Amino acid sequence: MSRIVTAAGRRCAGIVAAVSLYSLDHSIVHAQQSVAEQLPPVEVTRSDDQNRTRARAIGEGEAGRRRAAPDGAPNGTGSSGSGNEAAAGNGGIVGAATTVITATDIAHAPSQTLAEIIAAQVPGAQITTFYGGQIGARTSVDLRGFGAFATANTLVLVNGRRLNDIDMAQVDLSTIPLNAIERIEITRGNSGAVLYGDNAVGGVINIVTKNGVGGPPVTARIEAGFGSFNTRLGNVSAAINSGPWSTSFYGNAVRTDGYRDNNRYSQENGVGNLNYTTPGLTAFLTVTGDNQELRLPGGRTVDPSLGVDELATSRRGTSTPFNYANQQGFGATAGFTKTLVNGVDLIVDGGVRDKKQQSAFFSSPAPVPALFTSTYVDADLTTWSITPRLSVKSLLLGMPSQVLTGVDYYDATFQQNRGAGQGLAPWHNYDLRQRTVAGYVQHTLGVAPATDISYGARVQNTNLSARDNFDPAAPFNADIGALPLGSDETQYALHLGAEHRLNDTVALFGRVARAFRTPDVDERVSSGPSFDPFFNPLPQTFQLKTQTSQDIEGGLRIRGGGLQMQSSLYLMDLANEIHFNPILFYNTNLDPTRRYGSETSVSYRINDALLVRSGMAYTRAVFREGVWAGNDVPLVSRYTASAGLTWNIWQNYLVLDATARFWSERRMDNDQAGTQKPIPANGTIDLKLSGQYERCFWSLSVNNVLNALYYDYAVASTFTDGRFSAYPLPGRTYLLKAGATF
Repeated sequence: MSRIVTAAGRRCAGIVAAVSLYSLDHSIVHAQQSVAEQLPPVEVTRSDDQNRTRARAIGEGEAGRRRAAPDGAPNGTGSSGSGNEAAAGNGGIVGAATTVITATDIAHAPSQTLAEIIAAQVPGAQITTFYGGQIGARTSVDLRGFGAFATANTLVLVNGRRLNDIDMAQVDLSTIPLNAIERIEITRGNSGAVLYGDNAVGGVINIVTKNGVGGPPVTARIEAGFGSFNTRLGNVSAAINSGPWSTSFYGNAVRTDGYRDNNRYSQENGVGNLNYTTPGLTAFLTVTGDNQELRLPGGRTVDPSLGVDELATSRRGTSTPFNYANQQGFGATAGFTKTLVNGVDLIVDGGVRDKKQQSAFFSSPAPVPALFTSTYVDADLTTWSITPRLSVKSLLLGMPSQVLTGVDYYDATFQQNRGAGQGLAPWHNYDLRQRTVAGYVQHTLGVAPATDISYGARVQNTNLSARDNFDPAAPFNADIGALPLGSDETQYALHLGAEHRLNDTVALFGRVARAFRTPDVDERVSSGPSFDPFFNPLPQTFQLKTQTSQDIEGGLRIRGGGLQMQSSLYLMDLANEIHFNPILFYNTNLDPTRRYGSETSVSYRINDALLVRSGMAYTRAVFREGVWAGNDVPLVSRYTASAGLTWNIWQNYLVLDATARFWSERRMDNDQAGTQKPIPANGTIDLKLSGQYERCFWSLSVNNVLNALYYDYAVASTFTDGRFSAYPLPGRTYLLKAGATF
């Protein structure tokens, strides 16, 4: 659902909405308003694998020698171990806190959604879920406490290529097939901005997909499942290898009625790869596609002054029985790596992504176009990119050296029609084009046998032209056109990090960095006051300042025997953070804010059959100046914790996996003043039994075993104390799956 859809809404409709609490779907958009390569050190991991992060991890090795973070299994099936074990090897930029979640971790996870898997494995990662269950659609991951702004401050990459678009519509992790993932590399903090540009403020999530290179001549895997709320799913994958050529495909489909009324969901995803691999040259072509249909049930209203409590009386009901948001996506990426001379590789890739979205919102009891009560949005976003880079590995004054330098070019075109209903002439035809050109360099240097440093810089120029082709004669129109904008801005990012290994067991790390986030097109479309104090409409301006951040972090890693541990402290100061003003219905830049806290992850392998793990974090997000100085940023829990185990009970015939998550209370969205009742603390326990016999496998997952009735998103009323709208999540659910490999 595009952020533009309801961020500002129609101005007159906004006046009506101000009298009462927003509709559920408008609340989601407002929340998100306030709201791709891993981010590590330097280089494509190996010459025969093009689908890898730009940067390469420098971790602890034997006798204190440097070594690369472990690769996934060469056949693309994923490596074994736990995310915490991988993190102990530092799968990220030198000086940064990083976690790696492997394909094995994903296969063992009781949770069925990628966002929940990340939240269970990464300390401090918080999620905001609107629908729950096996859906996972539109669930956002929050790194370092950005609340409703999380989707704009977490950069998501697939094989090192960014998925974040120039609109506010979040990267929907549910569109990536779980069976296609080899590993996920998560680097927390803003050091990834040097390598990847804006949005990498809270952190970077790099999803590395399987490609089938190096596997058997022919492999295949099929899986089917069913579960709560009439959920049905199917997964399929296949790979073929012949000489230097290999090809693979990963796809899935899911249908569910959903937990709520008007919550039906269907989705199909596919990822196809073609690879050519020789010692001096590798090349690839990756094609992706997805189709998603999602019904939007709206929020449940609670208003003590009226004696209304829909959370208690109609938890699964809907206030928007006709609202929906559909999306179709397509992408193609191609590239090659050519070894120019020993230690010097030229890496070139480029591609195109196209995303189409259609959304309808009705606040009236009937799905018909009407003045003030209906909005239909049809949007199309196309992004072209080319990202050549040079990787140089050598000795510099006798010290191991890795340099990665390159240029990123992105050209995005966004068009959106917004009117009263499908088939009617739109009020607004927004036409925006944004071109980004950036140059960067990052250098990792082994200054001593036990000490690495990394430093880098990026300079990025963003050119934007925006225009609103407004039609005052369009049906049911009571709006006003936006003023055109042409802007040209240059920003920069910096990183300096170090890691020192005290011995083979303990390493210290630290870093300082600067990052930035440019406003997206949805935020610009909904910028500037929508109306004056007398409710006369005002033209929007598209103008917002660029958000900047500076942070510092330090910590330690311990790796010895079966123990893996990583712990860090951080401090981040931000200026011009972007916020949606729910009173006047427009985006503005906030007073300065601050994030600080601690994150710790621990895993211990008791024996070959039993692994236990835990994580805990303290996350504080506060306003440091202005009228809200000292108040908490909404939708951020101060305390989060997780624990889990994997127990191979009987030679892979029977395996038990368990995960528990806890989070403390958090302020509701739109409660910057901190006067409303917070969203209550809660927690869930998920269990999974699975097994494998020869080529057949099965699993039974039970999520939220204790049947906790909770919600992790709510928006407070602007004018009525105690009134809010919440998105209730399901209690106990199950999912049974079975399949076979060939």
